[in-house]
Amino acid sequence: MTKMIAGQALVKVLEAWGVDHIYGIPGGSINHTVEGLYLEKDKIDYIQVRHEEVGAIAASADAKFTGKIGVAFGSAGPGATHLFNGLYDAKMDHVPMLALVGQVPQPTMNTNYFQEMDETPMFSDVAVYNRTATTAEQLPYMVNQAIREAYRQKGPAVVIIPEDLSATEIDYEPVSTPNTVSDTFTQQVDPAAITATLKLLKAAKHPLVYAGRGLLGAKDELVKFSEQFNIPVMNTVPATGVIPTDHPNAIGTFGRLGTKSGFEALQHADLILFLGSEFPFASFWPRGIKIIQVNNNVFDIGKMVAIDYAVVSDAKAYLEAMIATGETLPKTTWLTANQTNKRNWDAWLKQIASDDSQGLTPEAVMQKVASIAGPKDTYGVDTGNVSEFAVRGLPMNHDQRFALSGLFATMGFGLPAGMAGALSVKDSQAWSFSGDGGFAMVAPDLITEARYELPVINVIFSNQRFGFIYREQVDTKQHLYGVDLTDADWEKVADGFGAIGFTVTNNREVEEVFDQIKDLQAKGNRKPIVVNAVIKNDDPIGTAYMPLDPKLYGQDAVDEYAEANHIDTKQQPSLGELLRAQGDNL
Repeated sequence: MTKMIAGQALVKVLEAWGVDHIYGIPGGSINHTVEGLYLEKDKIDYIQVRHEEVGAIAASADAKFTGKIGVAFGSAGPGATHLFNGLYDAKMDHVPMLALVGQVPQPTMNTNYFQEMDETPMFSDVAVYNRTATTAEQLPYMVNQAIREAYRQKGPAVVIIPEDLSATEIDYEPVSTPNTVSDTFTQQVDPAAITATLKLLKAAKHPLVYAGRGLLGAKDELVKFSEQFNIPVMNTVPATGVIPTDHPNAIGTFGRLGTKSGFEALQHADLILFLGSEFPFASFWPRGIKIIQVNNNVFDIGKMVAIDYAVVSDAKAYLEAMIATGETLPKTTWLTANQTNKRNWDAWLKQIASDDSQGLTPEAVMQKVASIAGPKDTYGVDTGNVSEFAVRGLPMNHDQRFALSGLFATMGFGLPAGMAGALSVKDSQAWSFSGDGGFAMVAPDLITEARYELPVINVIFSNQRFGFIYREQVDTKQHLYGVDLTDADWEKVADGFGAIGFTVTNNREVEEVFDQIKDLQAKGNRKPIVVNAVIKNDDPIGTAYMPLDPKLYGQDAVDEYAEANHIDTKQQPSLGELLRAQGDNL
């Protein structure tokens, strides 16, 4: 055993679990934990953020990029409450996170002391583990248990630390848990489930895979399964990259952030193989489709949509078992028509990108990003229309990593996630993508990127409005109120915060600026970069409902929709038309 203050001992537990950086801001009630970080500064990097919310979001993004626990801290009172956005993001997207929360010294608790709050009930809804320390000696044990629970339950854990306890000297014995707990479990999938799946697949004419985050890390298995059984693959938005975005069988996603090919595939599918997801928008799928759901959490099965057959299994193990059967399905017009439909959609996005006569399009920016992005790059994506631009335009065809605020959908996610990418995946280029609304919420933490020499490329799409909310007000026929934004010169803001700022307003400037950025990075630039992309105010095309098939919606509806969205139906025939042209009339 070694004598040390408990604040240092708990940091040593973090080290044992492989934590190499932690976010936060010092404060009177957390200072002896910060002292512990100082004493262990050769092992763990302390990242001083300018707002605890940014640190908590970055910690959640760390987990999304790597699968490893992210850690943030805050002092009592406002430092603690500022952590909630990141904690709820981790909770709703099921990733492990740890928050160390300061508390006033024990002798002053329950005396209406400065910044004293009853913190345990504050975190009761969000945390999978939520405890307040009562002795200094138990602090290392509690942090160890908190991390175990964060991994086991895939969510945020909270340890509340009265300041006098972290300052107390204790005997510390290294924890053994990280060295003894490892994932050596191999799952045996019930052969009856495989037989039943094969029977349902063979009976289907238009089968479709819908893949969720449970298949992240199983890219090879999903590709092999799709090719062996000749089935098109869709994915949930948080699972972007679960199949390479340029794979011929990848047809995008469904909903407002989706693709024409994704929307139309669902209108004609007769069987969905729903893998590794609790996708909340499954309730909007067309009725009458048979659904096989595979999930390792029995409580997620049938939660969002009625299903026909359930398989309680890890989705990767399930695909491996299906592949091992050696069975296959023939390549049909269903697959080839979906492939053609996706190619047509991609060609249309490129066409939009090429035309800046009415102003710069986000598609043009994303097309240029895609041309210079590296095979291991990380993308931190904010909430709003920028999510649509990213899902439709970012390349996920190698080992790139993608993170956004999925179910919680908090604005301001992009910049902290870009920072997390730079810290967590050090051999790659980190990017962040934000709208001007979300970026304004967290912009001061450009200072953090500059302080720690994190050369993140931060792209801001500026159109002086909350674009996603604007569209909702239009669609629901409300008054357009509160959605306009006062503009800011983000290039000057970047320069003032220690970053390198650029502004682009047309395709020529996009080409010139991003080529300049590429050259800067190649020469070893260590400053963050900001690109203020001033885009035109057109909404991105909504894909939640795309009435382009005259047989399903009538020619008048098709003509009205195509005209409103500038779609040439000869270049973009519906999936139904493509199928019927090949003799498939289902």
